[in-house]
Amino acid sequence: MNRLAGVTSPYLLQHADNPVDWWPWSPDAFEEARRRDAPVLLSVGYSACHWCHVMAHESFEDEATAAYLNEHFVSVKVDREERPDVDAVYMEAVQAATGQGGWPMTVFLTPDGEPFYFGTYFPPEPRHGMPSFRQVLQGVQSAWADRREEVAEVAGKIVRDLAGRELAHGGGGLPGEEELAQALLGLTRDYDAGHGGFGGAPKFPPAMVIEFLLRHHARTGAEGALQMAVDTCERMARGGIYDQLAGGFARYSVDREWTVPHFEKMLYDNALLCRAYAHLWRATGSELAKGIALGTADFMLRELRTPEGAFASALDADSDDGSGRHVEGAYYVWTPRQLRDVLGDEDAELAAAYFGVTEEGTFEEGSSVLQLPQTDRVFDAERIAGIRRLLLAAREERPAPGRDDKVVAAWNGLAIAALAEVGAFFEEPSYVAAAVQAADLLVRVHLDDHARLSRTSRDGEAGANSGVLEDYADVAEGFLTLAGITGEGVWLEFAGFLLDIVLDQFTGEGGTLYDTAHDAEQLIRRPQDPTDNATPSGWSAAAGALLSYAAHTGSEPHRTAAEGALGVVRALGPRAPRFVGHGLSVAEALLDGPREIAVVGRAGGPEDGGGDPNGGAVAGGSDGGAEADPAARELRRTALLSTAPGAVLAFGRAGSDELPLLADRPLVAGRAAAYVCRNFTCDAPTTDPGELAAKLGHA
Repeated sequence: MNRLAGVTSPYLLQHADNPVDWWPWSPDAFEEARRRDAPVLLSVGYSACHWCHVMAHESFEDEATAAYLNEHFVSVKVDREERPDVDAVYMEAVQAATGQGGWPMTVFLTPDGEPFYFGTYFPPEPRHGMPSFRQVLQGVQSAWADRREEVAEVAGKIVRDLAGRELAHGGGGLPGEEELAQALLGLTRDYDAGHGGFGGAPKFPPAMVIEFLLRHHARTGAEGALQMAVDTCERMARGGIYDQLAGGFARYSVDREWTVPHFEKMLYDNALLCRAYAHLWRATGSELAKGIALGTADFMLRELRTPEGAFASALDADSDDGSGRHVEGAYYVWTPRQLRDVLGDEDAELAAAYFGVTEEGTFEEGSSVLQLPQTDRVFDAERIAGIRRLLLAAREERPAPGRDDKVVAAWNGLAIAALAEVGAFFEEPSYVAAAVQAADLLVRVHLDDHARLSRTSRDGEAGANSGVLEDYADVAEGFLTLAGITGEGVWLEFAGFLLDIVLDQFTGEGGTLYDTAHDAEQLIRRPQDPTDNATPSGWSAAAGALLSYAAHTGSEPHRTAAEGALGVVRALGPRAPRFVGHGLSVAEALLDGPREIAVVGRAGGPEDGGGDPNGGAVAGGSDGGAEADPAARELRRTALLSTAPGAVLAFGRAGSDELPLLADRPLVAGRAAAYVCRNFTCDAPTTDPGELAAKLGHA
């Protein structure tokens, strides 16, 4: 009996028809293992994972393999995106034992959940020095049956080793100028000057490191930091990792040149990169950065938005290549012949030159990933735009990649922050409206009466999985961004509810943070990880949200908790800056204050001198008051375009109590005014946008 048919996870549902007798992660599964005195096979993956699909087809759909599993094991299937706590605990064990990790993750456990044998993908037949999956199963079953004491000894040692990895706050005190300078030096050493980015292949988009570089440049003027950010963003934007037809980034590049991506598209990557490119535009005015920020936002709205108004998790790497085979990248790649079939000979030749399509190909079987190679040739922009439209229309006739349509709270928090800022920066209210709609769904569906979050939902129904630290922190960050953009205090209130839970349920001694709540399910180890990976760690995301909330409200407990959490950045930043990029960004905000900006304006319309007879783009505003004052809007835009690291903004009519920073902020001589405070000291208010820009140190 396969027990996955009733679950909500799209990944688990992909396995609901397997002949394997799967269990979802549950106490019942481990009780069954005790009853049968059988080991547990734990298989962890996610919907967009290419090699997860491969192993499923080769092994979990195979009747003979399934029969062996069903006879000798209790098989548990986990969606790592629904249960990041389970994934984190056992991935730590896999990496400690083997020196590497990845998905699918294959772990064998005792009925008490203690791991004793590890791996990732196993082929159906021995190859490249790897045993077959059947050989692994037979070896584990033999050890369980004949060498039980040895298995118990190994499992016990692993659990003891994991327990000894408990983290303290990571270092005595806050990160300062020296640690951030050392982090920049470390990044400079790892920088790939030829191709942008850091390290070699495979190469992941370093969105959080880019944010640190931009903030460091804004605070210190370090040109080398800005140049690394500019060059990396341009290389990625011109590479195959960016979808040159429809926007959006793939998860990573298999090569160091950003040419051939691993084609899955994740919400979190696109949200982080959308925001990073918007911030790059803010710092430099780059039209390329603006185009990528808008293109990525459009991708999220077009291809990841759910009917309920939130954002789906991912698009698969694989799709039908037209012959019934599921092939990675089939939806995205082109051959010269396919270009000719769509465009005709003349335009196909032009498209091949523009997008780097060659007869040899950059991918498999003579196909090419579209990119924008450097060339001195000048192309007709209007003609290229027409070619893009034709190719995109033809591509949309191909079988599309599958979509994992579950809504993950943390990743939607990242998307809300990105869309709100992009909408405000580029005066596109529709993006802000989309961010508000997604935030509204999180409140209605994910948040219960006690401000506790569900991690996932699907079709407007909350899942049974409790939120982890990154959910609370990233959703709070999204809400705080919305508060600053829209001027609506309700988003600040919701952020406060979530961050109070962080203080109550996720905080330990001396600045330590845990990934799971005090009252969450107890695993063999309570997970905690301060290092940023594909997304900000819950630890660093919480530090950032706590710091911003303290700046908005003046709350000392939240400021103290943020500072305590940043001790780990002091320890790790100089040694491993690529893996604490978000933490370094928060440290930059702390060193800069962060700045607290309040902009107040007059209420009313043109008839009383407070309005704009020509209208203007509005990105929110709860009472419409200050939005009706063109002088206030100009000051607000100046504040929004400030590069001051981590600056927070409150915008509203004078006398409003909608946001704490607006309290006791009157007009100046009857005119809209901006107030800037930093490190418990406030400057004199100004009515002049140029003076405000100077106060904020625009790059």
